[in-house]
Amino acid sequence: MKIRKAVLPVAGLGTRFLPATKAQPKEMLPIVDKPLVQYAVEEVAASGIPTTIFVTGRGKTAIENHFDVSFELEHELAGRGKEDLRKQVREISKLCDVVYLRQKHPRGLGHAVLMARHLVGDDSFAVVLSDDVIDSRVPCLKQMTDVFAELNGCILAVERVEKSAVGNYGIIDAEPVPNSKWHGRLFRIRNMVEKPSPAEAPSNLAIIGRYILTPTIFKKLAATRRGKGGEVQLTDALKSLLDDEPVYGLIFEGKRYDAGDKLGFLKATVEFALKEPNLGKHFRKYLKSLDP
Repeated sequence: MKIRKAVLPVAGLGTRFLPATKAQPKEMLPIVDKPLVQYAVEEVAASGIPTTIFVTGRGKTAIENHFDVSFELEHELAGRGKEDLRKQVREISKLCDVVYLRQKHPRGLGHAVLMARHLVGDDSFAVVLSDDVIDSRVPCLKQMTDVFAELNGCILAVERVEKSAVGNYGIIDAEPVPNSKWHGRLFRIRNMVEKPSPAEAPSNLAIIGRYILTPTIFKKLAATRRGKGGEVQLTDALKSLLDDEPVYGLIFEGKRYDAGDKLGFLKATVEFALKEPNLGKHFRKYLKSLDP
């Protein structure tokens, strides 16, 4: 089976970045010269997934505009002889087909995914959280779809975190899948614990914002009770799914930046800027000039 659709929940308020997100979506905050959400959509497209379903909310029209054609801007750029920049802007609208849904009430990640049920139908699909920016040779989502093509089961991206940090994540209890193809990076999940204390954590394998899910998850989400803050938690539905289907965790190859956190956002900005061909050399020189 081939993954044809990716769901991007983008209805959050972005309170950790206030006041910058008072009048603009958090997903439009730029790392160097591209907004967070564009990195996510580029990963979807590079993984061979043709359709992106945005689950949006109030104040998110800038996201829709970003992935639309801007005739006025392109005309202005062409008139100034900036053809390369015009092509770059036009390519954004060609990344993939897009669909937009409105999540009228902020009821959590699980609820956002459930809203896409009638668009996804009976197909397996991806979920991508734009807070997690992943720099990798092979897109993280492509690594996951390759595993899905062989196992045809839910795949969660996981990474090892410091024991002291497990309380910030959903942590899996899992056993390695005995297949040398994935070099010990693939696990069959037995249980999940949401934000455990270090003493209670079954491992240091943390779930991050990339999922390949089977359509069975919609039944589980529909039956999941709202938790804290009236939100439907995706982790709760996944735990229920373990009774019916295999769920796997894949340690992806690449580096993740938690761009939903101010420090992680700054780290991503610095490291991506250093890799920019026309910027990196000068930026590195500037950083070295700063007082220690």
